[in-house]
Amino acid sequence: MRVLVIGGTLFIGKALVQSLLKAGHEVTVMHRKNRHKLAKKVKNLMADRNDPAAVEAAIAGQRFDVVFDNVYDWERGTTVEQVMGTARALGAGLSRYVFMSSVAAYGDGLNHQEGDALAPDHHADAYVRNKAMSERALFRYHQRTGFPVVTLRPPYVYGPENPFYREQFFWDRMRAGRQIVIPGDGRRLMQMVYVKDVVAACMAAMDTPGINGHAFNVASPRPITQEDLVLAMAAAAKKKVKLVNVPRTRLLRSGGNVMKAPLYFATYYDLPPITEVINKAQRILKLKPTPLAEGLRETYLWYLRNFKRPKQDYSFEDAMLASVKRAPETKVS
Repeated sequence: MRVLVIGGTLFIGKALVQSLLKAGHEVTVMHRKNRHKLAKKVKNLMADRNDPAAVEAAIAGQRFDVVFDNVYDWERGTTVEQVMGTARALGAGLSRYVFMSSVAAYGDGLNHQEGDALAPDHHADAYVRNKAMSERALFRYHQRTGFPVVTLRPPYVYGPENPFYREQFFWDRMRAGRQIVIPGDGRRLMQMVYVKDVVAACMAAMDTPGINGHAFNVASPRPITQEDLVLAMAAAAKKKVKLVNVPRTRLLRSGGNVMKAPLYFATYYDLPPITEVINKAQRILKLKPTPLAEGLRETYLWYLRNFKRPKQDYSFEDAMLASVKRAPETKVS
C-alpha cells in the first residue's frame, strides 16, 4: 500500500516507517525539512503540518491508501483546525486514517474505556484540549462523510530513541551513583507502553476490517507506581539505587518542574494519573503488550550504545536531597 507518515523521522514515526518498509509498503514521510535520514526508498514531502495550505500544496498530485498522523507540535500546539485541515486535504481515496491521540484526551481519571467521555473543549491544558477536540472532530467527520478514521490513545511511551529526557534521566543518575528524588510517597500511578507495541497497534490499525470510526487504548495492561517504575529501571540496568521521598509541595514551591529545567523527575513523569483499559485493543487489534522488564532491558541496551549524557546542573536536586534525611540503600538484584 501507499502509506504517508506525517512525522516519520523521530521515535514512534521512525519505528513505524521501519515496520512499514519491512512489510513491503511504499512509504512517504511528511515533515518540515527537505530531506530525511531514513532509508533511501522513503519518499519525502516537506510541509509544516500546522499549515493546512502547505500540506495541501505538498500532497498535490499524490494519492495514498493509508495515512498515519503522528505529529503534535509541542511548542505551538496542534489544534483541531490544523488536524482537520490535514484530514480534508488527504481524504480522497483513503482506506484508513490513523490518528495518534493520547490517554490525556480523557482529561483525568482511572480505568478509562474507549466509550468514556473525552475532556471538554474548555479544558485548561492545551495538549489535553487539542487531542480531545481533534478526536471529536474526526469522528464527526466520519459520521458525516464516512472518513475512515481510527484513533489510538497511548499513555507514556518509552523505548529506544525516545526524544524526551525520561528513561535516560534515571539511568544517567544511577550510573553516576546519585540518589533519585521520588515525589511525595511515590505511589502516584503511571501507565506505560513500549514503542514497539504502539507500532504494532499502528500496523494492525492499517487493515483490520470494520474499525473505521473506532478508538483504541494502547498500553501495558496494568499501571505502575512511580517508585516501582524507578526500581524497574534500576533492575533493567542492574544498578543499586537510593530513593529519597521529597514532598511534592516542597519540590514545586522551590521551583522544581517536570516540563523543563530544573527537573526533579523525568520529563512529564509527575502528572496526575490517567489510566485506561486495553481489552478492546487486545481483542480486535490482537495487541500483545511487551512486559515492562523486557522493554526496559531492550531500551537500556540502546541507551548504552547511544550514551550521551547532557551537561547537568544538579544544584536543585542536591538542595532537595539535603532537605530530607538520607534514604537507606535499596539493593537491586
